[in-house]
Amino acid sequence: MFENRNKKRTEISELGEFGLIDHLASRIQLHHPETIKGVGDDAAVIDTGANLTLISKDLLLEDIHFDLSYHPLKHLGYKAIAVNLSDIYAMNGIPKQVIVGLGLSSRFPLEAIEELYEGMILACNKYKVDFVGGDTTSSKQGLILSVTVVGEVKKEHVVYRGPAAESDLLCVSGDLGAAYAGLLILEREKTVFKADPNMQPDLHGKDYLLERFLKPEPREDVIQLLQKLNIKPTAMIDVSDGLASEIKHICKHSELGCTVYEDKIPIDQLTYDTALDFNMDPTLYALNGGEDYELLFTIKQADFIKLKELDGISVIGHMADKNSGINLVTKSGPVVEIKAQGWDHLKESE
Repeated sequence: MFENRNKKRTEISELGEFGLIDHLASRIQLHHPETIKGVGDDAAVIDTGANLTLISKDLLLEDIHFDLSYHPLKHLGYKAIAVNLSDIYAMNGIPKQVIVGLGLSSRFPLEAIEELYEGMILACNKYKVDFVGGDTTSSKQGLILSVTVVGEVKKEHVVYRGPAAESDLLCVSGDLGAAYAGLLILEREKTVFKADPNMQPDLHGKDYLLERFLKPEPREDVIQLLQKLNIKPTAMIDVSDGLASEIKHICKHSELGCTVYEDKIPIDQLTYDTALDFNMDPTLYALNGGEDYELLFTIKQADFIKLKELDGISVIGHMADKNSGINLVTKSGPVVEIKAQGWDHLKESE
């Protein structure tokens, strides 16, 4: 009745996740002055008086974001909370409360849901976050998890995805690509098991990679360290969709270009070796793998002296003039454009 048959049909896959967000956000109008930041950062920012309130939401769908054939429910519950807390830390804030929506089918008994909640409560207790409510409903599409996290930050401490300044140093915590390596191992063993259910999974020596994928830890410690050193990043984002994608976000919001040095990107030796086992380039794991939940941030050059002796923080490049582009200086010398090909669940596969 309401369909316009002459209207062009645009497939969402043509836009991808971030293109869709930008398209829809362009139509949003803010009506209240206390809404400081809406769509476009790791969390919405609301002025509530002395401090700013941070709000972020994440949706996890079975067979899109997780596979229950190798994702234990307790780990899944923990991960669902942890990845949302990461958004608040990316704003230089402190998570305070979470609200969880749950859609489940009749195939899940009470014991399974208890296991899922056990993981969520474990994460809440570890990071001292209050589980304050939610909603539960039936689902015909498998397990659905919707998590909203509420946090807080002092007005003078909040950090956005931009603007960084030209010549600011680009830094990242931890190491990258391990979560993707863990996922590939699990997918490989799933394929082997489907071919022969009598085969036992070969996971020996891969504990670090599996934990990085199944049970990521948000980098609360990095936020505390930066505050202790009196360093306020000029821009910050968490690495959920791959390093390349997050670099592009910072550049977009800062209206700048960037130069990244391949030999400075931190990759754990086990991740490196696993990539070679799969006949893949380890750097591609770091650039496009996703789900590392490390923090990518920029700092003023004057703050470098405070960081240079620290383990676990790597300076991987610097911000540059917008016209110079977003580039990777490869180990062999040539400079190539950085293209984001990470975890965009709405983008059509090529």
